[in-house]
Amino acid sequence: MIKNRFKYVPLLLIIIAAAAVWFSGVFDVLTFDSIKAHRLELLQFVQDNTAASVGAFALLYIATVALSLPIASVLTLLSGFLFGVALGAVIVVLSATIGATIIFGVAKTALGTSLRDRAGPFYNKVANNMRSNGFQYMLFMRFVPVVPFFIANILPALFDIKVRDFAITTLIGIVPGTIVYANIGRELGTLNGLGDLVSPQTLLAFALLGVLSLIPVVIKLFKRKAV
Repeated sequence: MIKNRFKYVPLLLIIIAAAAVWFSGVFDVLTFDSIKAHRLELLQFVQDNTAASVGAFALLYIATVALSLPIASVLTLLSGFLFGVALGAVIVVLSATIGATIIFGVAKTALGTSLRDRAGPFYNKVANNMRSNGFQYMLFMRFVPVVPFFIANILPALFDIKVRDFAITTLIGIVPGTIVYANIGRELGTLNGLGDLVSPQTLLAFALLGVLSLIPVVIKLFKRKAV
């Protein structure tokens, strides 16, 4: 019984930490307008302290994703401006994957286990489908920006998805969007707001990537019907 209670401790700590950040006023500083106003000072600091800046930025991004804070888009934009598209994208992809895997693991232990213990027929049916096609579904959620990032981190944790599969699909699936944001981030001074980040053409491209990721699932369904 005591062991079961301890499994909720990491989730509780994340909730407390996220709440502390929310009420700390940090979001008044880490805004698009604030970063845009201080972009020259930030750029100079990174040029003078490159290694430390990369490490600090990576830790900040990991914490942002692990705590499900709503500033990941701004930070991804900033990565392209401060470090360039290539290095910025690498930092973001690796950091986001680490942060997402942390919250996935915590949610899997605290929520997924409890849900599976109380599972009914409907859950078991969905879980079996996720077990067979989870890799493609998770890629779809990563490629298509309609699914919020933090939801895509927690939803798979409710099912018996392997940490390895989650990490791989996250690492692969966030690459296109990260490159787009980091590339646009180079023009930080010309953007008026986050609404300028992604064009309808880019969203369409993401949607097509998502559809492609589901093709193996559709093929499986047709094969089953043909048997």
